[in-house]
Amino acid sequence: MAFGIASEPQTDEPPRPAVIVVVGAPGTDQYASEFAEWAGRWEQACAKSGARFTAIGLEDAPNPADCNDLQQALAREATQTVRPLWLVLIGHGTYDGRTARFNLRGPDVSAEELAAWLKPIARPVAIINTASSSAPFLNKLSAPGRVVVTATKSGFEQNYARFGGFLAQAVVDPAADLDKDGQTSLLEAFLTASHQTSEFYTAEGRLATEHALLDDNGDALGTPADWFRGIRPVQSARDDAELDGYRAHQLCLLPSQTEAQMPPTLRAERDRLELEVMRLRDAKESLPEDEYFSRLEALLYDIARIYEQADKGSS
Repeated sequence: MAFGIASEPQTDEPPRPAVIVVVGAPGTDQYASEFAEWAGRWEQACAKSGARFTAIGLEDAPNPADCNDLQQALAREATQTVRPLWLVLIGHGTYDGRTARFNLRGPDVSAEELAAWLKPIARPVAIINTASSSAPFLNKLSAPGRVVVTATKSGFEQNYARFGGFLAQAVVDPAADLDKDGQTSLLEAFLTASHQTSEFYTAEGRLATEHALLDDNGDALGTPADWFRGIRPVQSARDDAELDGYRAHQLCLLPSQTEAQMPPTLRAERDRLELEVMRLRDAKESLPEDEYFSRLEALLYDIARIYEQADKGSS
């Protein structure tokens, strides 16, 4: 989970991510119940993984100041660390053609405001906006070292979005572990939830009004689930940008035992090498065959050595 950013002094302590779940203004009792259930799934996932869980918007308050609470919570997370920060927005959103907002009790938060609050945070960050009209948040929040997921592909997909419920269920679900490596990555949870959302609309005989996007290459465009074959993206990014999905697949809320026991220094180097392997595979057609396999062999050898070191350290 290195994401190519500066990191804190390393110890052998496994990374303990922080998860902030923000539940917005529900509007109706039915939505309040559903949003609370989704937040509960994230809390259960954090309990399983040992992640530090913070909820905003669930407590009863006569004059809720959820916008201020969110800003302060993010300020507390602006530390130099390899420990990932997950920010999950559950609720409704709006878009007037210029500004996208996430609806909170009290003042709403705009994509621009959230971008400013996240700017000081130099650590791996995953921002998951499961609200309607959430796509413009991807455009504003996309940056190197970040994974951004939105429930919609446009600000004008304004109907209630169900994607968030499926994602909250999938994030630590072994059934969503598509490559069977013993852990479910954010990419795998995104793909699983996207497919389940599509299946809901098909089963109901309804036109889908939400299409989730994932961005982790910093190009602010995003990629839908149907552009992946398995966990590999099969579409080309613009301007030779790295394809989406590779960093999101390195981010797991509940790591496997092998992953959890790997020291952060080795994990960071392993992640860097794995990204090099993915980039090399994407460039395969442009390289001489001998050069491709020579470079691939060297990278795989280095990765194997890292796992050997990790095994020796845990024995």
